[in-house]
Order: sequence, then structure tokens, then C-alpha cells
Amino acid sequence: METAAVDTRPGDDDAELVAALRSRDERAFAGLVDRYHTSMVRVARAYVSSKEAAEDVVQEAWLGIIQGVGRFEGRSSLKTWMFRIVINKAMTRGSRDARSIPFSSLSPDEPTVDPSRFLDSGRWAGFWSSLPSASEVPERVLLSQEARVMVDTVLATLPPNQRLVITLRDVQGFSADETCELLGVSEANQRVLLHRARGKVRGALEDYLGTHAGTHA
Repeated sequence: METAAVDTRPGDDDAELVAALRSRDERAFAGLVDRYHTSMVRVARAYVSSKEAAEDVVQEAWLGIIQGVGRFEGRSSLKTWMFRIVINKAMTRGSRDARSIPFSSLSPDEPTVDPSRFLDSGRWAGFWSSLPSASEVPERVLLSQEARVMVDTVLATLPPNQRLVITLRDVQGFSADETCELLGVSEANQRVLLHRARGKVRGALEDYLGTHAGTHA
């Protein structure tokens, strides 16, 4: 499920983009919207009660980005700064809608998955140590729209804290440190949330693939 982490440290590209945004370059802004809008909605959705509310949050965030880019100091990447604005606005909206769930509220009785299912060290720590069962399933099934919809459906059923962490780490490619910084959680808390979310997604994916084992074109 995990993707290679994206380097979100400040760089020359950020400086050029920030300069373009400050000069009100519409093409630069449109490019950012095309690249990140859908991802931002996914993140906001972890805090609010509907996709429509998430869209509202992201629209407010884009306005905040344009209005605030003049104050961007480059201490983090532009991407991290933008997603922090989204998260802050989503948390505010979630609190107003009485749906804010603190990250510290982890249930100690919640079942987890066998740690041996994931690599625990090295560059690929956190990746699955083996492919899901039914690996003989044709690639066309694994990559099908139906499979992608299934994964999205599972993500939508996760507790908000787990859904947000797995979205940031495995969908958006944020590193563990960046995720902790964005959400204000400890490294251990982030790791537990991610582990539980990955376990649930993997279990659902294995069930899905199991129903397609031996199915060929």
C-alpha cells in the first residue's frame, strides 16, 4: 500500500512557485489546484461529515493559501504548508460539526495485525513483507477500477485518525516525520495508527483477491 516518500523539503522549485503565486500567476495557481485538490479533499474528509463539507473546507483552504502565501517563510515545503492549512480548516469545521476526534483517543483493545506481515527495518520498513494471498490473480484484476473503488471504500470506513494517517503516508507520500509534524502526534502514535489502517486495508484486499483467484481473461 505504501508509496515511496516524496521529498517535501523546501527547494528551488518551491521558491519559483512561491514567487509565481505572490505575483498572482493564474497558471501557477491552476497547476497547484490540478495537482493537489483531490488529495486535499481526501485529507479534509477525515475530519468532516460529508464530501460536500470537505469540498467547502478545501475551497476555504485555497483562499487561505492565496491570501497567506506572502507570509510563507519556507521553513517547510510549500506542499506541507498547504496541507497544514487544509488540516487546520478541516479541524475547525469538524469541531463545529461536533465530529472532531482526538488522535490520543486510541482504544487499547482494538485488534491489530501480525507485525510479521510487514517489514520492520531498512529502507522498506512498513511495506508488506509478502504480496496478499491469491497472488496468481491476473494483473488486470488487481489494477481494475473495481479494485481501486474497493480500496477507497475501505479507507472511507476507517476511523478518521487512521484514515488521515494512511492517506498522508501511503496516498500522498508524506514521510513519518512530516506526518507527525502536520498532525501534532508522536512518532509512536503515528506508527500505531498507520499499522492498524494498513492491516485493515490489506485484509480487505486479500478478501477481494481471494474471490478472483483463478479468474483469467
